[in-house]
Amino acid sequence: MKHRFYNKSRKEQNRILGAIALGFMLMITASIIISIYAEIYLIGILTFAIGLSIIAPFFDMPSLKKSGKIIYYSSLFIAEKPKNDILKIHGGTLFDYYYVLDKHMKAKERTNFILQQYVEGLLRLMADYKTDEKLIIRGTSYIINKRTAKKIGFEIRETDSLQKIILYYNYFNILISNSIAKKKLCFPNLNNTKTFEAHIGQLLEKKEYIEKLNVSLKEV
Repeated sequence: MKHRFYNKSRKEQNRILGAIALGFMLMITASIIISIYAEIYLIGILTFAIGLSIIAPFFDMPSLKKSGKIIYYSSLFIAEKPKNDILKIHGGTLFDYYYVLDKHMKAKERTNFILQQYVEGLLRLMADYKTDEKLIIRGTSYIINKRTAKKIGFEIRETDSLQKIILYYNYFNILISNSIAKKKLCFPNLNNTKTFEAHIGQLLEKKEYIEKLNVSLKEV
């Protein structure tokens, strides 16, 4: 897995996380001072909430990976441990985008690479769980369109309210991630968010198509 953060030594990782934590505390301190001086206390509250949503993946992802609660099946495709025969999948976070995407890539190259990493990760996950007939794979994304999802073997489901709340809370986090992917300020349309679901068998039936898709995305 080509991930610049995880390729660093533990000491370097801790130094980076320490610097992020210190920067966050300084920013919050400054916002509190400004809030008190201006008597607009909402400034401090919003700064804390937005700032926390932005830096959270930089601490959560390494911690969850270390504990084994999540598995990277590719640099930008992550899965939780199955629970009640449901395995939740996720695309890369802001943390992953920052440490994985090559700064020399053009916007179109980045988009293709992100999708290719999704497909490659899905193939590896399918290989791990190919004998688990009851397993349901579920994910939520605003990137993958319905047509592609159905070709892969997924069915479209209604995104639950809690998931929508989480997405909107993390709007600025997603905004930065989307802008990194597009190499320009790009506001995500969270109304395009869809939940995809499939039994592992449905995906395995489409394995040949998924493999071809992976190859074609690598060649773009």
